[in-house]
Amino acid sequence: MRQGRVRIGISGWRYPRWRGSFYPAGLPQRRELEYASRCFSSIELNGSFYSLQHPDSFRRWHDETPDDFVFAVKGSRYITHMLKLRGVEQALATFFAQGLLALGAKLGPLLRQFPEAMRFDPARMEAFLDLLPRDTDAAARLARRRDASRLKGRAVLKPRHDGPLRHAFEVRHESFLDPAFVDMLRLRGMALVVADTAGRWPWVEEPTADFMYLRLHGDAELYVSGYSDAALDGWARRLRAWRRGAQPRDARRIVRGAVERVPRDVYCYFDNDAKVHAPFDARALARRLGEGLAETADEAMRAQAPADGIPRRGGRRARAVSSSRRP
Repeated sequence: MRQGRVRIGISGWRYPRWRGSFYPAGLPQRRELEYASRCFSSIELNGSFYSLQHPDSFRRWHDETPDDFVFAVKGSRYITHMLKLRGVEQALATFFAQGLLALGAKLGPLLRQFPEAMRFDPARMEAFLDLLPRDTDAAARLARRRDASRLKGRAVLKPRHDGPLRHAFEVRHESFLDPAFVDMLRLRGMALVVADTAGRWPWVEEPTADFMYLRLHGDAELYVSGYSDAALDGWARRLRAWRRGAQPRDARRIVRGAVERVPRDVYCYFDNDAKVHAPFDARALARRLGEGLAETADEAMRAQAPADGIPRRGGRRARAVSSSRRP
């Protein structure tokens, strides 16, 4: 029986506390993405939430990661938190023009996180969802309507790879637990994020697309606490169910009734980084799912290392880019 693909990773990769703990002592900062991408099959790119990135950064991230690697890219807070989804067409165009299309086939789901105070407004939400491009060609057409003054001549307007786009939404207000919102997402094949936030924000497990998107922020203390073996066993059980097209028996649903039984890809990211739990919890969950990357990073890095022991790809130095801030 066909099953969906599971990708387990981390939210961001540049954290000073991880150096000498997750990252080997002496590993240059510019090599951290290369190292992390040998441990995990996907990483959330978070710097795009705070500011526009340079096209060269997206090209470098593409080149530094394995062929089968995927980035989830977090949408701009300017659109969700400042404009609050009103009058956002040009801002969306600028977001796509900044360089996302340079990721090619490594461009994975596009995550949008709504602010805690944002309530569900059906008309505003539907208008926003209808603006979102469904594939890279549509994204390129939208990108041409960018605000050129914000990009200062730097833009990527041609897809490196042709394919569909996936969109996921993390909500933080109870008003979104509405069947009307579920219907909007399901109609468009967009995902409602499963977010574990130590009880602070809604946790809902409603399949609305052919993929599931999870963000694990910590089950006891937000961004801080690690996951116990029992908790990881529980998440592994849920991921296995979604992967084969089933539902966990105790799923927290919005809409009653059966869900179409189709295999779903699953993207799961750990964001409990404050005490360096995220990469180790991600590795532990990957082992439970047999993802196969969790124990291979050191070997992969050594296999391509030159005489000085530091692996290199492409000879280009990384620019300092904020990739790991939150929320």
